[in-house]
Amino acid sequence: MRDVSSIHSLVANIGPFNEYSDIYSAQDSFDALQSSKVLIIGAGGLGCEILKNLSMTGFKDIHIIDMDTIDLSNLNRQFLFRHDDIGKSKAECATRFILERIGNSDLKITPHFTKIQAMGLDFYRSFQVIVSGLDSVEARRWINSTLYRLAQDENIIIPLVDGGTEGFRGQSRVIIPTLTSCFECSLDLLSAQTTYPVCTIANTPRLPEHCIEWASQLEWSRQFPGKKFDADDPDQVEWMYQTASTRAGEFGIDGVTRSLTLGVVKNIIPAIASTNAIIAASCCNEVFKIVTNVNPILDNYMMYSGDDSIFTYTYSYARKQNCAVCGSTAKTVAVQRWWTLQQFIHEIKSKQEIQMTNPSLTSGDKLLYISSPPELEEATRGNLSKKMKDLIHRGEEIVITDPNLPISLRIIAHLEGDDKDPEFSLQS
Repeated sequence: MRDVSSIHSLVANIGPFNEYSDIYSAQDSFDALQSSKVLIIGAGGLGCEILKNLSMTGFKDIHIIDMDTIDLSNLNRQFLFRHDDIGKSKAECATRFILERIGNSDLKITPHFTKIQAMGLDFYRSFQVIVSGLDSVEARRWINSTLYRLAQDENIIIPLVDGGTEGFRGQSRVIIPTLTSCFECSLDLLSAQTTYPVCTIANTPRLPEHCIEWASQLEWSRQFPGKKFDADDPDQVEWMYQTASTRAGEFGIDGVTRSLTLGVVKNIIPAIASTNAIIAASCCNEVFKIVTNVNPILDNYMMYSGDDSIFTYTYSYARKQNCAVCGSTAKTVAVQRWWTLQQFIHEIKSKQEIQMTNPSLTSGDKLLYISSPPELEEATRGNLSKKMKDLIHRGEEIVITDPNLPISLRIIAHLEGDDKDPEFSLQS
């Protein structure tokens, strides 16, 4: 059973850096702690730690949401799960474990076995704080922009505490919609993904690379225990390719090739329990401070590195004026005059600070390219082969949207260069 008596001393003694000591009330802080409704997004390695910490810190009303089910590979670090839980909902199993182990009559944990995108705005506006332990950049962008939309449209400000880990490294940050920088502001901090989270490849593959990693990391060891995969053996490569192709077909994913298979088989993110514990502790510390106001909250980004030693660094990440979510100005992008619209879309998709997977483009009342529904895609498909100089003029604003993200990115197209491909002209 949980004992939160030690929490009383934390809220009874205000921190030395608190700027509101003259109006601080220990009783109000403790009441806020017990009455606040907190949402945890993600019930993986980080989410399990966060749920355990918040449950032991005095919070009474906790919700946890995750679309994934438990895989054998999760058991070495997601400590709330057991072998009998394989195939079951992570959110539901984590909830059951905590309630059986430390629960009492005043602790309420509500699991949600679904995608975060499936929940409406009414669901999210009911929380005082949201803490994220996701490995999906797309999902983190979605919840970030959703909370900003609530802040801008309804003046409802819900703090987001975001945590992430990769091997021996991790970060935690506090995002206050309209007041601080947001997750979208820092997209260019993320390195181009050449490694893939274990949870994603095991349960919810979305890319051909996920299917290859599943075949490499999980299925190979099941079929050939104790045997190391040899990328120079054509028979083993063929097995890996065929297995990944079958997996991709089951999830309706295209793009698995032999060359791609060889290119990604060594790129696995090591999931380390100690890193999850450190980042989860930092996230929960911030949730506690936001709710109780006992100490100033993080301003606003903490990075951790444990590769060769223990190193942390905290700094204030500035807002970007041209951020698609919290900024007020458009982003200027250099556009070669000879590019086709198809080439421009490829450039947009490859830019680290944009990261859109299925973009649609409009300019004023012109539909440049609409990726869905199929009728509009077919109607605008002819523009893909047209040159940018024939579709837009210099300095024209292009609005880019993606069906997977509730944002609109404004781009000022800076046309430059020749009308013809310089490489083609040189070859001619």
